Amino acid sequence: MFEVTSTQHVLAVKDIESTERYFLDKLGFSVRFRVEGWSFLSLDSFHIMLGHCPDEVPARDTREHAYFAYINCVDIDEIYRDYQKRGAEIFQVIADKPWGLREFGVATPEGHKIMFGEDIEPLSNS
Repeated sequence: MFEVTSTQHVLAVKDIESTERYFLDKLGFSVRFRVEGWSFLSLDSFHIMLGHCPDEVPARDTREHAYFAYINCVDIDEIYRDYQKRGAEIFQVIADKPWGLREFGVATPEGHKIMFGEDIEPLSNS
């Protein structure tokens, strides 16, 4: 039977060293392994492949939709507080949304955006 065991996202970055350091220090990822021009990072079953692309336009400069991942999780308030303490760039503060999710968003140094969400009871309209 088909089963998805994890996802792996590929990000082209100009400065692989500083981007990797941000993922490790600010977002709590760990290094799975490195090969020339690539850094493979993980946060539980969420995997990132950073590719060194020195001529790439940073995501924040494209003026396009720079979201690349939405992470469904549990204990969202815990990771949110941790990211605040670590100094992560939080572009959307944590809030309960009318579509039944508690969400917040972080951005990387080059402007890639990650949303985190946890299921909650839908908010009433009263």
